[in-house]
Amino acid sequence: MKNALKGAVVLAVAATLTLAGCSDPGAGGGSSEPADWPAQDADLSGTSLTIWAAQNSNTVPDSVIAGFEELTGAEVEVVTIPDPYEQGVQTKVATGDKPDLAFWQPTASQLTALNAPSNLQPLDDAPWLDSYDPALRDITGLLDDTRYAALISTPAVEGVYYNKKVLADAGITELPTDWDSFIQTGRDLKAKGVTPFYEMGGDRWATQWWVQVQLADAAADGLWDRVNAGEETFTDPTIQGAIDTYDGLIQEGLFNSDIKTATFEDQGDALLAGDAAFVVQVGSFFGQLQAKADTAELNENIGFFPIAPSGNVGTFIPDQSNALVAFKTGDAAKEAGARQLLSYWLGDGYQDFVDDQATVSLQPDVTTPDSVPDALIASSDALADSVGSMQALAIANPDLYIFLADMIQGTKTPVEVAEATQAQFAELAKAQGAPGF
Repeated sequence: MKNALKGAVVLAVAATLTLAGCSDPGAGGGSSEPADWPAQDADLSGTSLTIWAAQNSNTVPDSVIAGFEELTGAEVEVVTIPDPYEQGVQTKVATGDKPDLAFWQPTASQLTALNAPSNLQPLDDAPWLDSYDPALRDITGLLDDTRYAALISTPAVEGVYYNKKVLADAGITELPTDWDSFIQTGRDLKAKGVTPFYEMGGDRWATQWWVQVQLADAAADGLWDRVNAGEETFTDPTIQGAIDTYDGLIQEGLFNSDIKTATFEDQGDALLAGDAAFVVQVGSFFGQLQAKADTAELNENIGFFPIAPSGNVGTFIPDQSNALVAFKTGDAAKEAGARQLLSYWLGDGYQDFVDDQATVSLQPDVTTPDSVPDALIASSDALADSVGSMQALAIANPDLYIFLADMIQGTKTPVEVAEATQAQFAELAKAQGAPGF
């Protein structure tokens, strides 16, 4: 999850995949005609399928694979690609090495990084699409109006996890309803001797969430379209202002005193222990909390609400554990087998999957298990009205989090953060051949 959420695209690899086009040594295979979708229980005896997964997603398919193999006679192998997962997958695909299926961040930028039109099977007209919650069906997985990724679990939402007891003990009975009230609540807590916000500057990758939630309203108003077209930059007032605000809150002393060295693990421990009131994070953070406390304890102590300048609006950011892609391999039987596995995963196997993963169901007719904590359900509920993150809507994802971590360490100013991010974004966009760069 950590590496998936970083959202960085390695320039050399991205350029290779994007610019190679039809001459890509990994391109080709499969048909451009609409695919048929085999019955979920079609006999696949003698067929072997391979799924590539990251270290944090390699056990996600366990229940699905067991059920699919028993039903069809197929053999399914999960191959773990070492971190950094995205870079490893792109490097392999660029040389023509492909699996049948792979976990993949289902955003336009990451589908572009895989040269989806050449390398991936289109999943339009899949039999499971009408089973999705309508609000989630088309939230991600599309590139140029073609579906290349199958969403299997709810995308993460950037928002605020909070300790209920800390707020209650401080006499705070109402949750913040917009950015200004959120920050004022933080200041009120600090005045009472409570650490309002906890950040993991040592591990760096979550620093960008504080900037991105401030951009939710602008994103809804087409910010990332303008950035993608070169009409607005990271150094212009909207994004620069969000960076400046984040730095100002740090300088004001509203964060943990060990912000420069604190880790992801520290962040989870601090919120559970009540050493801080608020953490701006995504779903992987709550996964860490689930590993540290049972559902009853989490329901008692931990809550979630989305936040944006105008109100309680979430910012969604799908990661590689949320979705799969099916590759064009040139083997029609295996390509059909991959589509059949997706049909089973999101069909007869989906209830077992959400039960096994204790995750929120994407499908109204499939029940979310009682083992899912309230905060995770609240995060999922925020999706319907959420807006896309930089990772979801930008054509390239520069290393904003690294530059923000440099700011926390005191080696970059807020202005330098924006300048470095814009320079890298422009370089990545130019490598893709994007107009305006």
